[in-house]
Amino acid sequence: MNTAPVLSIRGLVKSYGERRVLDGVDLDVFEHQVVVLIGASGSGKSTLLRCVDLLEDIDDGQIFLDGSDISDPRGDADAARRSMGMVFQSFNLFPHMNVLANVTLAPRVVHRHTRAEAEQRGRELLDRVGLSEKADAYPDKLSGGQQQRVAIARALAYDPRLLLLDEITSALDPELVGEVLDLVGELAESGRTIVMATHEMGFARQVAHTVCFLDGGRIAESGTAEQVLSDPQQERTQQFLRRVTGAGRE
Repeated sequence: MNTAPVLSIRGLVKSYGERRVLDGVDLDVFEHQVVVLIGASGSGKSTLLRCVDLLEDIDDGQIFLDGSDISDPRGDADAARRSMGMVFQSFNLFPHMNVLANVTLAPRVVHRHTRAEAEQRGRELLDRVGLSEKADAYPDKLSGGQQQRVAIARALAYDPRLLLLDEITSALDPELVGEVLDLVGELAESGRTIVMATHEMGFARQVAHTVCFLDGGRIAESGTAEQVLSDPQQERTQQFLRRVTGAGRE
């Protein structure tokens, strides 16, 4: 593992009006690590990911990607975003484009790959996510799990340095969750650097190198999955885990 983090966040603050959603977050993510963000709804997980992807302006602090301050307003935000792939709760696929066109749009338009290059890469990714036979299908003909796997393939299409996953199973029917989590598990095993917000505690235990519990816009506790999920030290972490899994100290 490299000694320098891929992603480094220092003192991140984000408010919406009078409400401070992120209150001085510090976080380092190293190459090939999977960092899982847990916490109650409204704890700041999604906002943190959106700030990292520069979809939200921050009020204070800094965000470094491979040592470059991407939060500097004088920087090239579009160039920074091209190094990151983000997958949202909702699939956000273009309904008027077939699956292959959705996956190849950014490589062709943003990264200036030829159509042939983009489609070859797109078909390879669809095969990887188990949807090669759906290349010509339109999103409304796919299940929710299939649409989310397409969204992940789209995020991987330009080989991002960092993959950001925001509650990607929360909009799925329970029977479809497993197929998406299996794919993320494969990506983790392949060495992808991932920051993921999730309520799936069992999955977090399997794949996370680091688990961060967010509470009130702060990282209240962090450590290995075993430490945080099996032996949480903070009362708020214990309360949260008891509520969602029955885990934590009594």
